[in-house]
Amino acid sequence: MAGTHQNDSLVIIPTYNEKENIEAIIRAVTSLEKGFDVLIIDDGSPDGTADIVKRLMADELAGRLHLIERSGKLGLGTAYIRGFEWAIAEKYDFIFEMDADFSHNPADLPRLYAACHDEGHDVAVGSRYVTGVNVVNWPMGRVLMSYFASKYVRTVLGIGLHDTTAGFVCYRRRVLETIRLNEIHFKGYAFQIEMKYSALKLGFSVKEVPVIFVNRELGTSKMSGGIFGEAFFGVIQLRFTKIRPRA
Repeated sequence: MAGTHQNDSLVIIPTYNEKENIEAIIRAVTSLEKGFDVLIIDDGSPDGTADIVKRLMADELAGRLHLIERSGKLGLGTAYIRGFEWAIAEKYDFIFEMDADFSHNPADLPRLYAACHDEGHDVAVGSRYVTGVNVVNWPMGRVLMSYFASKYVRTVLGIGLHDTTAGFVCYRRRVLETIRLNEIHFKGYAFQIEMKYSALKLGFSVKEVPVIFVNRELGTSKMSGGIFGEAFFGVIQLRFTKIRPRA
């Protein structure tokens, strides 16, 4: 292991006002039999989310839990890219994206890990749509919007992924070292599409792992109409973008 940490895997969780969920999600991830470290990237949550993380860091999770604090809501995409750069510098081999609100089940993390570590894939996507529609507690309108958005992306970009907007993903470090992270420019939903499209275009193997997505029970959703608009028009822009590896 090249880094100073014991575990080969890092789960990156961006947060904004997640005090109801943050301790529970951290404990759920770090208590898994397979060891996962956690990096929280908090965008200046006024509700004290970062203070809860600091308490856990000073207590029993010292060395396994990490925190980057940013000064305001700077966007999901920039949060993940900041986390990716940190993970690369720390030489984690497997780097995960995950929501704080339990819409992604921590118990599925080992399945994503296995798709990369055991089966040899470069990217594993926790997919809501590879075996039908696996979402719980979503309004039907949002289910349909998300499902057909993924179909639209597949058609425009000409890729085979069923769940292009999924935010539950495992990357091998070499994928993130190859993608020009400084040229990933979308911030919201389209960020997820751009990352997967870039990985595929650069020749990496992407595996969809079926998961059940459960809508949050605590806290408030960060979804907005602008995020969908960015994704809709961003996909057309992506289609005409040449994806180049880092030099």
